Amino acid sequence: MIFFVLLQGTLPAQEFSSLPNFQSPVYQELPLGAIKPRGWLLQQLTIMRKGTTGNLDGWLKKISDNGWRGGNGDAWEATPYWLDGAVPLAWLLNDTAFKIRMMQYINWTLDHQRPSGYFGPITKQERESGKSITAADCNNGEDWWPKMVMLKVLQQYYSATEDKRVLLFMTKYFQYQYQALQQCPLNKWTEWAEARGMDNILIVQWLYQKTKQPQLLQLAAALQKQTLPWSKFFAGRDWTINAAAYQNDQHWMARHGVNVAMGLKDPAVHYQRTGDKKYLSALHTGFKDLMTLHGLPFGCFSADEDLHGNNPSQGTELCAIVESMFSLEQITGITGDVRYMDALERITFNALPAQTTVDFNNKQYFQIANQVHIKKGVFTFTLPFDREMNNVLGMRSGYTCCLENMHQGWTKFTTHLWYGTKDGGLAALHYAPSEVNVKPGKSKTAVTIKETTNYPFENIIRFDLTTNTPVSFPFQLRIPAWCRLANIYVNGVKLRTEKGGQIITVSRTWKNGDQLKLELPMEVSVSQWGSNSRAIERGPLLYALKLKEEWEKGTDEHQGDYFTVHTNDKWNYGLVAEQLKQDPASWKVNEVQQIKDDFVWDLQHAPIEIKVQAKKIPGWTIANDIALIPVTARDGLYMGRVENETETITLVPYGCTKVRIVAFPVVK
Repeated sequence: MIFFVLLQGTLPAQEFSSLPNFQSPVYQELPLGAIKPRGWLLQQLTIMRKGTTGNLDGWLKKISDNGWRGGNGDAWEATPYWLDGAVPLAWLLNDTAFKIRMMQYINWTLDHQRPSGYFGPITKQERESGKSITAADCNNGEDWWPKMVMLKVLQQYYSATEDKRVLLFMTKYFQYQYQALQQCPLNKWTEWAEARGMDNILIVQWLYQKTKQPQLLQLAAALQKQTLPWSKFFAGRDWTINAAAYQNDQHWMARHGVNVAMGLKDPAVHYQRTGDKKYLSALHTGFKDLMTLHGLPFGCFSADEDLHGNNPSQGTELCAIVESMFSLEQITGITGDVRYMDALERITFNALPAQTTVDFNNKQYFQIANQVHIKKGVFTFTLPFDREMNNVLGMRSGYTCCLENMHQGWTKFTTHLWYGTKDGGLAALHYAPSEVNVKPGKSKTAVTIKETTNYPFENIIRFDLTTNTPVSFPFQLRIPAWCRLANIYVNGVKLRTEKGGQIITVSRTWKNGDQLKLELPMEVSVSQWGSNSRAIERGPLLYALKLKEEWEKGTDEHQGDYFTVHTNDKWNYGLVAEQLKQDPASWKVNEVQQIKDDFVWDLQHAPIEIKVQAKKIPGWTIANDIALIPVTARDGLYMGRVENETETITLVPYGCTKVRIVAFPVVK
């Protein structure tokens, strides 16, 4: 048994007057390695291994000689950010050589924990004095924030290996943190730790589930008091409104898009510890307000870098995309609320692939929904940069935080395709080609389930079971809200039809060779977004105007090589109102090619096209580098001059595009 030693008098006693009502997660994460990517998802992760995810320590100087492996280089967030995606990738691919490289960082961190529990790169004070950091002289330590990211790395490593060193390491560190917090609060070194303390709390509560030491929950409560009050922000509503109204330098850390993305999990984390449903209410209210006032069609909110309203010409930082995904994955497990599962799916299949090159070596710091060119410029971002590099596709364009952090997007989505249930069952909550190896049911019989699908491009998902002996367990499936009616089959026989927006359970004794099939009919739909614009959707995918892309390579003196993308195609179209009134079943949807093993998210491989009727708007032009939506009347129609000719335009999945229009005005 691991003991967490409490030192008296370090924190006010009233904070610990009663133990909270801890809530076990509705869904349990599976061990890292239990889920294996297949099909197009395996191709995506393999590309990452060959690209920056597998090579960033050799390609980015501040990681190549970093303090997290004993060097004198980066001692802050860069290396932990990279490891937060690279470590799960190594185990998802079962790549021995890559695992060995990851272990250099993990072993150094575990082996160089100070006797006090402090950890991280050797500090300047330690090098000069020869004495290690203690809680009494925590002032000589360094920022809490990067340690929060490294704790996430170690948690994933433990999930893969059950290396008991991790539990001992975390126990000692949290004892140190408990002792040090009064003298060295979260905001002592930077505001980032104060804004992102919920990530620290998340791991504290994860460890509690392993060791059951109640003092860990007391530490979590103390950390909450030193973290920005995201749950109060979300519940109070004025925060979201003011973020839309004011773009100044006042309280900007509470508007910073990446902080907000991390803060999304704050109510769920505190609900887990306390059982107080006010936190779930705050999450529901806050997420709805956030997406109403700042939401963009691809599923995330504006974050360039601050929250910046819902106009489709605003930008979103790549870090905000992947951190929103991680928050939604944690919210899914803790709450079991299908709304956040649907939200994760929308971001993953639309926003994420659109913001990197297919080789995963270049990224946009800010992507724009209606993006008719990718180029150097100021645009309408709250963080324009003098060098004007925030919109180009580059390895080091903008801040490099996104280059370091983007790797957790696809990897963690893969590790959260499947979850365990409290009753010993299995839940497929997000869909992609994969394979899972588990021991469900009371008998703990080994079962392999192969998920065969080209989802999100096709509507059929097949689950084929392999087991040596029959085994009884409940099998849960998510029916997305966008699906009107789903069909479920067992061994070719229709079992039942279910409405969307819920989790359904199939409980039976499963035998070797059984197949469960889920059919999710995808219908075309029209959604409304900022500035009275309309977007076309089908199933989980958003569709954008197909524009021919002209790529050009450039070099910046400070941030290196980058790409710009332009088009010579016409883009200033409005959707014809009459067609939007028609039955979506009448719209022309074409499967233009099959998904093959070499699939990548680009225009060449876009497998689905939708044909729609549109007219050009001559007065809709580029101004200040953006395609600002024309003003429309309250009935949703653009009333300016429109060309008489009706044209048929082609839409393709948003994630396959780099330049596009996705939010259209509507014309007569």
